[in-house]
Amino acid sequence: MSEPSLSAFLARSRSVLVDVTEAKGSTPREAGTYMLVADKAIWGTIGGGQFEYMAIDNARAVLKGGGEAAMNIPLGPEIGQCCGGRTSLRFTLVTPQIAEALEYRLERERDERPAVFLFGAGHVGLALAKALLPLPYAVTVVETRREALEDLPVGVTPRLAAMPEASVDDVPPGGAAIILTHDHALDFLIAERALARDDLGYVGMIGSATKRATFSHWLDRQNGENTAQRESAAIMMSRLILPIGGSTVRDKRPEVIAALVAAELLHHLPFPAPKAVLERQIAAD
Repeated sequence: MSEPSLSAFLARSRSVLVDVTEAKGSTPREAGTYMLVADKAIWGTIGGGQFEYMAIDNARAVLKGGGEAAMNIPLGPEIGQCCGGRTSLRFTLVTPQIAEALEYRLERERDERPAVFLFGAGHVGLALAKALLPLPYAVTVVETRREALEDLPVGVTPRLAAMPEASVDDVPPGGAAIILTHDHALDFLIAERALARDDLGYVGMIGSATKRATFSHWLDRQNGENTAQRESAAIMMSRLILPIGGSTVRDKRPEVIAALVAAELLHHLPFPAPKAVLERQIAAD
């Protein structure tokens, strides 16, 4: 069963906000991470293990009028963990004001997600859209074929475009363009336009070393004998990730490629760390 939405969880029963106020050394999660604990359910996680069980027990004690308002937990052998760090937790009964602040935080995090544009919804494009869905990215799939967009999972933005290369201009700065169309010529047009920008965090194309060489020659032909343009093309090629997903794992199944690309993307396009946005509301309460 999937986790309910934040709104649904908050509406279901009284709960306690457990948020990580400080994390020192090696810890399961960073400061700003939070979870909600109700009498018979939880929403989110602060890292799992004995450390989280202790937090859940204390949160439920707070719900009953007892418990501690704060805990400072060493993550060592004394609690059966070996992280070696120390985490400070705060426990706060959720009021309407805090619920509103949590909703605001989620909305802001959605707005701040790095954008990933997938050009092509074939087997690999669809597998990659599904692999990226649980991650904090805003995923858009651009396709020339209407029917190819019909199987996209909910939460991915479909875009039907007669000229997909024009959609490169709509990728927000810092975002990613991943090129996986059914047409090599179209791949090259999209890649050239994406690489002409120097503000994208990731530009990748599905293919092989041979395709990379072919695209490089294509760029040279586009630039003719102009030395400056050829030098610019060489710089563009240095920023192109092709093949996507690396070459260490040679499994060509779409789901495997998608997993490798998702891992690669996390390296090149990190998402913002959690931010503490509840201080004002908690202090006011």
